[in-house]
Amino acid sequence: MNNKILLTATFIASAFFSTAQQNKTTFAITGDGNNDFVWMNIRQVDLTTGQVTKTLFDRTKSGYAMTDINTKTTITKAASTNNTSFFAPLHPTETFVAAAAFDKRTNKLFFTPMRKAELRWMDVTNESTPEFYTAHFGDYQVDPTDEATNITRMVIGADGNGYALSNDGNHFFSFTTGKKPVITALGNIIDAESNRSVSIHNKCTSWGGDMIADAFGKLYVISASHNVFVIDINTRIATHIGNIQGLPAGYTTNAAAVNDNGDIVVASANLFDGYYTLSLNNLKAVKMEGSDVKYNASDFANSNLLLQKEANSLLNSTVVPVATTAVDAKVFPNPVTNASFNILFDNQKEGKYMITLTDLAGRTILTKAINKGTGIQTEKVGLNKMMAKGIYIVKVIDNNKTIVINEKIVIQ
Repeated sequence: MNNKILLTATFIASAFFSTAQQNKTTFAITGDGNNDFVWMNIRQVDLTTGQVTKTLFDRTKSGYAMTDINTKTTITKAASTNNTSFFAPLHPTETFVAAAAFDKRTNKLFFTPMRKAELRWMDVTNESTPEFYTAHFGDYQVDPTDEATNITRMVIGADGNGYALSNDGNHFFSFTTGKKPVITALGNIIDAESNRSVSIHNKCTSWGGDMIADAFGKLYVISASHNVFVIDINTRIATHIGNIQGLPAGYTTNAAAVNDNGDIVVASANLFDGYYTLSLNNLKAVKMEGSDVKYNASDFANSNLLLQKEANSLLNSTVVPVATTAVDAKVFPNPVTNASFNILFDNQKEGKYMITLTDLAGRTILTKAINKGTGIQTEKVGLNKMMAKGIYIVKVIDNNKTIVINEKIVIQ
């Protein structure tokens, strides 16, 4: 193999998976801080300390510009020290906010006001006069009198796309994060057979809360009632994996984010009792002593992913590419025309493998962990239907960190 090609393959694999998460910046949707429940302010928090570090938008004081990207209509408001209106025309956080997601690549904080079918966002780097933008969720309509249709969970996935989910789990969306986001209705979430009485659609057990993502392409819903579900984006199947233990009575889990250690941090919108941390392995909550108790939080948003350390351990700088003549797997169809491709394993050993798809700039589009059994096996890899056309690179890496396939595919 050409040494230049070998070096490039090693660099791409290491650059995007071996770097530890370092993102102390998390955004929180909070109240005013007087034991209120007006979730209309945007603040910055540090998940290592649990303390609020900055206010980006204050509903009573901050000026703003709000632009509808479809009509190009802009409403502006000057800063004020005495504005207490909850529902000013096109107020960015009107009707309260319970769903937000942060895209680190574009520095955009996305969110959806309750009782509104609108995706809104702001550039968090502009701190003088916040600029907000809004776009409608296609044909989706929210009934202001029906909590079921409110969008209350949102996150940016490992593939770089945003995902949003209604309270009742019957409306699941993806959205791109570019200048003019493309919003796609994906359908309803489906309960795994093992869920039994703890359904993702049940109001008492599974509404509200927040959504986080892992480095392997899965999403996790943490409901307000402490139940945790993992969602396969391609199949839309939600599997109940447990209930968070150790939280005080009345503490609803409305906000959730991943800290730099890979643990989950949760906060309540209804109880002023600070933040709690927990591990995905045991779901046992431990209070973060000294964390903020002034502001309750209806949502957290940052760019950290669950299981990033595990992904790094599979794909790091010690990955050893093999010669192209030793490839034991095949990718088909190529070109890709129907939002999916297959990988054929015939002579590969049993064990764990990681499939990655990157663009030519080395940016990771998706990752998928699989287990290969005995004999011939075909693994299907689903793609976002709104994915840009072009040339991409597919890699399959075994448990010894050896690249066993490194091929280009064309997506049409």
